[in-house]
Amino acid sequence: MATGKTSRTFGWILMGLVMVGLVGFGSTNFGGSVRSVATVGDTEVDANRYLRELQSEMNAFQAETGQRLTMEMARNLGLDQQVLARVIATAALEDETARLGISVGDEELRNRIVDIPAFMGVDGKFDREGYAFALEQSGLTASEFEKSLRDEVSRQILQAAVANGVATQPSYVDTLYGYARETRDFTWAAMGVDRLTTPVPAPTEAELTAYYEAHPQDFTLPETKVITYAWLNPEDVIPTLTVAEDQIRTLYDERASEYQVPERRMVERLVFNTTEDAQAAADALETGEKTFEDLVAERNLELSDIDLGDLPKDELGAAGDAVFGLAEPGVTGPHDSDLGPALYRMNAILAARETSFEDAREELHGELAADAARRQIGDMVAELDDQMAGGATIEEIAQSHNMRQGVLNWTAGDSDGIAAYDAFREAAEAVTTDDFPEITLLEDGGVFAVRLDELQEPRLQDQSEVADAVQAGWEAGKRLELLADEARAMIAQLDNGESLSSLGLTEVVEQDQTREAFVEGTPPSFMTEVFGMEPGTWRVLESVDNVVLVRLDAVEPAEQDSDEAKALKENFATGTAQEIALDVENAFARAVQARAGIELNRAVINAVNAQFQ
Repeated sequence: MATGKTSRTFGWILMGLVMVGLVGFGSTNFGGSVRSVATVGDTEVDANRYLRELQSEMNAFQAETGQRLTMEMARNLGLDQQVLARVIATAALEDETARLGISVGDEELRNRIVDIPAFMGVDGKFDREGYAFALEQSGLTASEFEKSLRDEVSRQILQAAVANGVATQPSYVDTLYGYARETRDFTWAAMGVDRLTTPVPAPTEAELTAYYEAHPQDFTLPETKVITYAWLNPEDVIPTLTVAEDQIRTLYDERASEYQVPERRMVERLVFNTTEDAQAAADALETGEKTFEDLVAERNLELSDIDLGDLPKDELGAAGDAVFGLAEPGVTGPHDSDLGPALYRMNAILAARETSFEDAREELHGELAADAARRQIGDMVAELDDQMAGGATIEEIAQSHNMRQGVLNWTAGDSDGIAAYDAFREAAEAVTTDDFPEITLLEDGGVFAVRLDELQEPRLQDQSEVADAVQAGWEAGKRLELLADEARAMIAQLDNGESLSSLGLTEVVEQDQTREAFVEGTPPSFMTEVFGMEPGTWRVLESVDNVVLVRLDAVEPAEQDSDEAKALKENFATGTAQEIALDVENAFARAVQARAGIELNRAVINAVNAQFQ
């Protein structure tokens, strides 16, 4: 049976890859009297076939991730089920080809085999010994491989018959492209609640109750954990420590370079090939013929390329005296440098900075004390762990080690006090009533322990508990409602010739905006509303804290005939046709499986999987 050239080429490549992938599986074979993991219709799924597919999938995963994959991990990832489903689907199509009488003749089969690259010798021709060797390494006999290839080609013929010819209709592509690419021109303005002139009336009890019942999410307390904690941080320990004066002096001396900073200059250096070139550049600067920036650009450099930063005199070498001799920003040179003759531009004078021991003492004392406090807390950890392991409570260790002890009603998102620490929030999130308190380190060297006393489920607060919040929410909503009424009243004036600007609003004109556009200062549904409007009409939209007046000025249809549009539509049509073809093929495969029926042999499947333990 003849097939298309493309299908043939695909088949050769596919089978070549199959053979290359199978090399190395020579020792893998599932023996025994029962050799099938499943039966689809009249077609058996050979256990070796399932084993090789699973091995290939696991090898591919390991090659991609660099992680050794055990069978337990493969099961957790669902790889075994994916492979089983794939081989069953393939067997179902093979069963259908047999039922329909689709097959490939011996001559066609031979032509396919001799064209597979894996079986070619160094001369580029079919090598029978290489063919035998490859089959031996794969654990297949010639008859098994040739049957597999015949089934593969027959299956391709069936799949091509099912999926070929699927095309996307031009009207469908044009409609979707037009929907996605059409744009809108519109004019809009925001009105804040500060423009409201209508007084907000006092709410009735019925109105407040209706608001409360309509917004339960605003008055529901989240899950709350009542947590008792003990906390010791370095700041609590510092006041109890004494730092020797000689330690502070030693640290000051070690950091002399930080406290005794010499006078410095911010400098740029432009290097030339020869002294003559450098002097010519200096002369051009002197006469005003060129600027320093011109000279930098001539050498294909940026100012960032020649920036030396701020340097002391001794780091400028031969140019040090000249650069430091400049009383104001300017250029000096040429001077010799380690890269050649150069011009130096001084951009700023940084005065020397000296910090006396007395001025630095408090900072150094604090640093030494904090280090000592962290060390002292670190030395306590083992003792605290032992006490808690022996049954000491949080209250007891807090008292014995002068720790802060408190109770916190913690909810996700809290970040005040001790909850500002990531480690505490993680512990609070994870703690349960069954957990025993344990000592945990904080980022700043402190420690803490927590105990969950009570877990309070999310709770809708009674209206009486949140009466003030209910009234504030109702009033905010009422203001927006009244403001929207005032905005709608303006539409008549706008239709009679007034403009947003003449009415005291800031008018904004937008053009060529797509459906996906984001217009800052507008509600989330703004573009959806705009695309639902008719040209020349006005609409009032409520946002969180303002209302928006918008007029649709024009609908601009998508350009369907430009080169860009044609290319995009062609790519879309091709991709969509492929997706539809795949859907058709999958639907056909499911229908074939349902018609043929599937019987799984769990014992053999489990035995194959056991080979990977």
